[in-house]
Amino acid sequence: MPYPSPDLRLIAVDMDGTLLDGDGRIPDALWPLLDRLHARGIRFAPASGRQLATLQRAFAQHLDHMVFIAENGAYVVEGDAEISSDAMDAAFTASLVARLRALTAAGSDLGVVVCGKRSAYIERADAPFLAEAQKYYARLQVVDDLLEVDDQILKVAIFDFVEAATTAPALDDLRATHQVVVSGHHWIDVMNIGVNKGVALRRLQAATGITHEQTAAFGDYLNDLEMMDAAALSFAMANAHPDIAARARFCAPSNLDHGVITTIQKLLDGVPDAVA
Repeated sequence: MPYPSPDLRLIAVDMDGTLLDGDGRIPDALWPLLDRLHARGIRFAPASGRQLATLQRAFAQHLDHMVFIAENGAYVVEGDAEISSDAMDAAFTASLVARLRALTAAGSDLGVVVCGKRSAYIERADAPFLAEAQKYYARLQVVDDLLEVDDQILKVAIFDFVEAATTAPALDDLRATHQVVVSGHHWIDVMNIGVNKGVALRRLQAATGITHEQTAAFGDYLNDLEMMDAAALSFAMANAHPDIAARARFCAPSNLDHGVITTIQKLLDGVPDAVA
């Protein structure tokens, strides 16, 4: 099948299970590719549940050429400019924290991260949970009481040490007013209704004048679903969840085979089988 979009201007890429390798690292081959994209005037946008500071740390050597879709789309930044953000109501955040405390008291093994614009906040600070939270939050503060945090809250992330799917049903009633997204085997993200990577990508397109047809997106898990709809070149990784594979137009090799990098290289070279 021929390459359908020679005027590629924007590439949005999920991190875990998509760009990152089996050890959770950015492949070395990405760095020269980012230089090549910049030279072609193509924006590269990591799109992740991670906070902005964590993404900026991971791409520290290329910050001038990056767009970041952070917190599953709740915060979009290019350089020093905020493209969009969607903060949660303080009363709702407080009620959710109280509910999660009750679930923990009833026996669930949960860790809660309240994700603000300035930092992320936790009140559980045991070594196992701290290690998990530090993977995703470069700016992380341990506080005595999450209800006393003074910040614009973009997301509440819940880590279930057993499995996220066991806790998610207890939050089903929230779906009437908020997004409740299982974003990994152990993680659940709660955000404002309508907040997702797809909405963020469309806002970025509107702010930059980039079209759907000029956009590529790569993903592997359920929090990437809407992003598949926002790009004409939507790629499910070979290791993707079946729902992503069904939603995307094309397939890329798995993250273990550096599928994002090899596919982008083919797209830049106009290789016909890049979107086969």
